[in-house]
Amino acid sequence: MEIWVQIASVLIWLLFLKVIQMVVWPLLREPFGDLAYPVSYPVAFLLFTLLTWYLGLAGLPVFAALVLFLLVGAVLVFRKCYVPGELKRQLHWDGLFLLLFAVMLEVRFFNPSISYAEKFMDHTFLASIIRNPVVSPLDPWFASGTLDTYYYIGHWGFGATAATLGVPSQIAFNLVLPTVVAFTGIVLCALGHLLLQRHHWLPVLTLVLVPPVFLVELLSFGSVHDLFWNSTRVIADTITEYPLFSFVWGDPHAHVLALFNQALLLFLLAFAYLRWTGLSERGRWVLVGAMALSLGSMPGINSWDVLVYAPVILLFGVLIWQRVRREGVVDPYPWRVLLVAPAVGVLLYLPYYLMMNSAGIEGIGFVTASSDPVSYLLVFGFFLLVFWASVLPELRKRPLLLLIPVFLFLIGYGAAGLAVLPLVCLILRRRNDVPDLFAILGLLLITFIEFVYLKDNMGETWFRMNTVFKLSLVAWMMMSVAALAMIGRWWEARSGGADVLTGVHQQRQKFAAVLVVVLVLVSLPFVIPDMSYGYGGKTLDGGAWLETMHPSDAAGIAFVRTLPLGSVVLEAEGGDYTYFSRVSSLSGVPSVLGMPFHEIVWRGDAADEVTARMNDVRTMYEDPVRAPALLAQYHVTHLYVGPSERERYAVNLPDGLMPVFEGDGVVVYQVCSA
Repeated sequence: MEIWVQIASVLIWLLFLKVIQMVVWPLLREPFGDLAYPVSYPVAFLLFTLLTWYLGLAGLPVFAALVLFLLVGAVLVFRKCYVPGELKRQLHWDGLFLLLFAVMLEVRFFNPSISYAEKFMDHTFLASIIRNPVVSPLDPWFASGTLDTYYYIGHWGFGATAATLGVPSQIAFNLVLPTVVAFTGIVLCALGHLLLQRHHWLPVLTLVLVPPVFLVELLSFGSVHDLFWNSTRVIADTITEYPLFSFVWGDPHAHVLALFNQALLLFLLAFAYLRWTGLSERGRWVLVGAMALSLGSMPGINSWDVLVYAPVILLFGVLIWQRVRREGVVDPYPWRVLLVAPAVGVLLYLPYYLMMNSAGIEGIGFVTASSDPVSYLLVFGFFLLVFWASVLPELRKRPLLLLIPVFLFLIGYGAAGLAVLPLVCLILRRRNDVPDLFAILGLLLITFIEFVYLKDNMGETWFRMNTVFKLSLVAWMMMSVAALAMIGRWWEARSGGADVLTGVHQQRQKFAAVLVVVLVLVSLPFVIPDMSYGYGGKTLDGGAWLETMHPSDAAGIAFVRTLPLGSVVLEAEGGDYTYFSRVSSLSGVPSVLGMPFHEIVWRGDAADEVTARMNDVRTMYEDPVRAPALLAQYHVTHLYVGPSERERYAVNLPDGLMPVFEGDGVVVYQVCSA
């Protein structure tokens, strides 16, 4: 794809994010004050996502949401809500946003291909939504099916953005993660302003923290792939991803898209807990609305998150209510966070919840073989070290608490004992400080996964994989913010509290910040690990690799992208994590069957239907007598025959097919009776 298209896509994408952020910013000044500016970035995007989803549900064009934003912005301009001096004071937030976006964009520029892991899945979701933004979106791997079997709202938000702006799906794919990184980082920095007197940037390090095993792998001097892959496959038969791995690996998967919303809700919870009693009535309602929007979006972006954050918001609601009563603050509705925020959150996306048809969780199981304590430390050791250091005063007062990890080790849960001890100490000291609260919540999660798992259909070996994978990532976010805030406070205490900077010192700090930015951007090409696996890079076109590795399919898939809405293409099925689903994956046009195991996982009881479709796809390619009836049954409009189809099947097509594209070993036939 031409370089000018890529540049234009980046610029219009950034302009769009800036426009909707500027519209929402004045609406959030009360309660957030100076922190309204960074927070308005993710809040604006969540609002846009919500509006476009309802437009899709109503059968209206999604770009109407942008029109609504522009109308509101025009009203705000007319009311003189934008003051040049105030805007100037906020520019450093824009600088941070652009820096984070640029860094991740450069990473994607060198490793852009939609070619392995879950990239096919994530792109086909985006492409389907961009191509036809209807609710529920069409499932490109299951013709006549929809994505109501999966939590697709994160993909919807980015797909609706691309559809509104006219950004091709192959480029939009590589703009998603830079946006997620920028949203997450800017909110974490705002959280740093809330929790620390200085060194506000410390929570942003959540984006680049690595587990101890990463350093062990680094010292083994293995390949880059082994360094990243092995650092997430430490605890037996589970996955423990961390943000840096997810960003470098490059899958804009649901759990990765959700990171910015996790950071946002952590900020909102901390802000509400610390500032509630000093807010105006209007400010409290705005804060509750932002919390409702964030919480309500969670089941649709990554449903696992809401299993944690729903009870967490109730906990903070109780704590805020207690604080209001304790301090005697005038508040006619002290239960707003506890009751109103969750209720409104549910109402915002109630039609989505009612339409969901996911296989879901089948029950609760108990872990009989706990994690190896050494593996546990290799994953969570940094956080445990910080928390153990934090509770040393409590341990000196209550040395008998050391019997807890001893007891758990003796009964076979030694790993849990490493987390339970600081957890108990933090609870007993009853400080109710935000870093302590986040640490307690994170420790509860990594303790929970040692005793309990949520049953799904991942099989006997990987029975606790999803529980550990999804909940440990939530715990990572909580514990990272907590640990970095604790470190920041120790740092402040050792250096005498808050800084009083002279004008010269401020200028030096600004110069140092600019120098760091320049050095980071210049050095990135030399330090970015090559995760392209030979597919090539130096482009934002995620499909460019086809031109060199599968040139015949590149042309054929480009043609398929031009097919009208309502088209269904028949392509070879060849299992999961293979190249065989490439036509639907790279075009968004539905096929009869894409990756079968994914569909079984999503649909729960669809194993028989998936097997039937696998057999029917073969029949349509190999049996010219039975094929016409099956082509009509699945509403197939176009039949794709390329190298993969000839490799997989003994192709013998029925009469009555009209070639509409031919080139270099690929023929696309139109099914005339369709």
